[in-house]
Amino acid sequence: MNDYTISKIYPSEQIANQQVDALLAAAEISRDKNLDYTCGIFDFNDQLIGTGSCFGNTLRCLAIRQDHQGESLMNTLVSHLVSIQYERGNTHLFVYTKVKSAPFFKDLGFTEIARVADKLVFMENRNDGFSNYLDQLERPELVFQKITSLVVNANPFSLGHQFLIERASAENDLVHLFIVSEDSSLIPFAVRKQLVEQGTAHLHNIVYHTTGPYIISNSTFPSYFLKDEETVIRTQAALDIELFVKIARRLNVTSRYVGEEPYSQVTRIYNEVMLDRLNRAGIHCNVIPRLEIDNEVISASKIRLALKQDNLVAVKAMVPAATYAFFLTDEGKTIIDKIKQSAQVVHY
Repeated sequence: MNDYTISKIYPSEQIANQQVDALLAAAEISRDKNLDYTCGIFDFNDQLIGTGSCFGNTLRCLAIRQDHQGESLMNTLVSHLVSIQYERGNTHLFVYTKVKSAPFFKDLGFTEIARVADKLVFMENRNDGFSNYLDQLERPELVFQKITSLVVNANPFSLGHQFLIERASAENDLVHLFIVSEDSSLIPFAVRKQLVEQGTAHLHNIVYHTTGPYIISNSTFPSYFLKDEETVIRTQAALDIELFVKIARRLNVTSRYVGEEPYSQVTRIYNEVMLDRLNRAGIHCNVIPRLEIDNEVISASKIRLALKQDNLVAVKAMVPAATYAFFLTDEGKTIIDKIKQSAQVVHY
């Protein structure tokens, strides 16, 4: 690195950012839309020869110019990004990488969690991170014959979610309910968890879990080295199900409940992949028709849109009492204000 410097690249640095885009394009990578730090390695002529970025606790968009590969610059780049992450307080780090690059990250201390065929490998910088997560999952000591599961984001918790969980509860001895804990939704995780627990308090065979960093949302799943939107959706679904199957086997789960998706293309494709992969893993997937009110299915997107439009009458018809009561509180009103300011509240 004697002839090179490494420094942060700010959004306002037009020329440097153009060089980043060109370097990523040469590596068949498009710049991820979710980045909160980008750096570059520059030669003595101020030409960019390497770049890498972060988002949350992940490393992203790493590339070294072809004529400088083999100079250990990728090691330098990753070391710099890890240092930046540690300065921010992020010590448990993740990387999504092409299959051919996985051995490199393994040499740097990253451990494979799961992979999707020839598409990507999901890794973390701890050799026992995922296994520790599996070990801490609560498992009742009693023996149950029918054990099922659900995964909900609940943004916010609706009568539709409640209906689906009640159905799973009635048809099984035990329900493992996973709440997506990643804080990338308009409604914070702590609130979503509270409303889920309040809305299912009348059910007595539920075990609540948080997903930790091992279920990935649409907003944080990397798409920078996947060729098109459908490939992104299918790859994320495949990765999520790969992780879910490992969790299910630890908990002796033999089925999963999901709501039917008549509108969202993203969720429809996701469910299609899920059905195929769960079936191959020997886990039955119960696709339940969505709860309807006045011939209209309930969805979290519709509730967020009603909140954005100040239509609390419509909200009240689609959510449990505890969810509606929350939106009348000062904290709830603050979240409604945030939703009103958001340009995108409906997911397609």
